[in-house]
Amino acid sequence: MAMRFKPLLSVSAPLHHFNYYCPQTISYFSKKSQFRISAAKMATTSEPQTKTPSSQTKIIDSHLHVWASPQEAADKYPYFPGQEPTLPGNVDFLLECMAEAGVDGALIVQPINHKFDHSLVTSVLNKFPTKFVGCCLANPAEDGSGVKQLEHLILKMTNEVGKAMFSKAGELGVPVGFMCMKGLGLHLSEIEKLCTEFPSTVVLLDHFAFCKPPINDDESLAFSELLKLSRFPQVYVKFSALFRVSRMPFPYQDLSNIFSQIISSFGANRVMWGSDFPFVVPECGYKGAKEAVSLIANQVPLSSSELEWIMGKTITQLFQGQWIQS
Repeated sequence: MAMRFKPLLSVSAPLHHFNYYCPQTISYFSKKSQFRISAAKMATTSEPQTKTPSSQTKIIDSHLHVWASPQEAADKYPYFPGQEPTLPGNVDFLLECMAEAGVDGALIVQPINHKFDHSLVTSVLNKFPTKFVGCCLANPAEDGSGVKQLEHLILKMTNEVGKAMFSKAGELGVPVGFMCMKGLGLHLSEIEKLCTEFPSTVVLLDHFAFCKPPINDDESLAFSELLKLSRFPQVYVKFSALFRVSRMPFPYQDLSNIFSQIISSFGANRVMWGSDFPFVVPECGYKGAKEAVSLIANQVPLSSSELEWIMGKTITQLFQGQWIQS
């Protein structure tokens, strides 16, 4: 019955507040322990041949969400008031999408739809312990209660408050994810301070830290600062939610240049693919989210072995690979 929630915590808004998924950052727990049909099309046989991981490689999605179906919400897992989802995101739908795309496992990020109630995600992790690991949202309450809640989530189910939570995550071997939805520059100095002070805490930057292909000086500076974060060995980058970062439709070819630079700076073993399911479904489809990576990889000097790290080996190693099985 042991819940396998291992490494991951996410942050938002000012980094010293480990807020739930919204303005800028978020938290992950680990293994131990809107909707409309898109007209986007997949690559056809006329497309150039793309690099693909070997058939032996496990494909792992580093960033997706699940929430209750309307029936599940009515029966057992209610949505947080005002956060009712506008598109399907139940686990059965996810499993169908993963099977079609050939994805073996995933990191589930606690959705804002259930806020700090992790019971739905917990039930999914319990039901599919060799397919999923999880990411929790840490409560940034100023009374410090969130620190104890974080420890409980990780051990039992598997300002200074933010520092304490970041430090505790490192002690527990739990990576911390940052979702810089309003721009990396707003919180860069805080990320640097935390990484410097707590070098044992692994950091994941969601969605390229929201650095789009730069078209002005400010954006060029932000992307440059993202690359400089590679100097901290504990920092990893999620090549995720490509539709949020690209200025182009599927297959998001304008990302090839910044993707290449990120690989050069961080190395493929510190980069991981993520879909951002179910939000990606009306954009290009879940399968399209996976295939876009291979299409982009075909435009950059990337070997098949490096692509295998990005498509699953990085996150599998980060979680020590024990959770994902055939």
